[in-house]
Amino acid sequence: MMKILILGAAGQIARMLTNELLNKTDHSIVLYARNGHKRLTISDDSREFIVDGDFKDRDELIDAMKDVDLVYINDMGDEESTKTIIDAMHDAGVRRVIAASVLGIYDEVPGAFGEWNKRMIGGSPRMHSQIESARMLENSSLNYTLLRLTWLYNQADNTKYLITQKGEPFKGAQVTRQAVTQLIIDIIQEKSDKYLQASLGVGEPDTDWAKPSFY
Repeated sequence: MMKILILGAAGQIARMLTNELLNKTDHSIVLYARNGHKRLTISDDSREFIVDGDFKDRDELIDAMKDVDLVYINDMGDEESTKTIIDAMHDAGVRRVIAASVLGIYDEVPGAFGEWNKRMIGGSPRMHSQIESARMLENSSLNYTLLRLTWLYNQADNTKYLITQKGEPFKGAQVTRQAVTQLIIDIIQEKSDKYLQASLGVGEPDTDWAKPSFY
């Protein structure tokens, strides 16, 4: 049994992950979010704990990491926050982290879809922050798994995902949040070290298109 800290617990994938952890595992969960008590509700008070906190509050983060085995970061769009989280993990002695990033941080998306993706998000300040955040995590000496997510949508019961490794061309113009949630569960439950020190491109099989179907 593990204790898992979800940073950004009010996000869509974070909420799905919370539900899956409660339904399919015995793990306990610390839900960390701004105004968490207003935005989140608990269904099992023996296994869920809410912490109101900001990603830039190092002391609050360290406190929330007490006895935690694994941290999930739902968003890495602010490098100052990422640095604070990494520093807090070092201070708290927590080594294992799974973090959600975006596709294109290594310029790894080929073809027409790569061009479309660059037009949509390539030059944005948020993209710059994602690139910096990923670099910090990869240089942090933590046991990280970085998830480079393609364009997200919701579809109940569609949990199909496809993984590419760092250095390989990215595949998949879209993927469901349900599939990303399933992947995170699979990574958490994996006993081997195959996902450690890994940066995984995450798409949906058979969606190698010039843009997502919903654009």
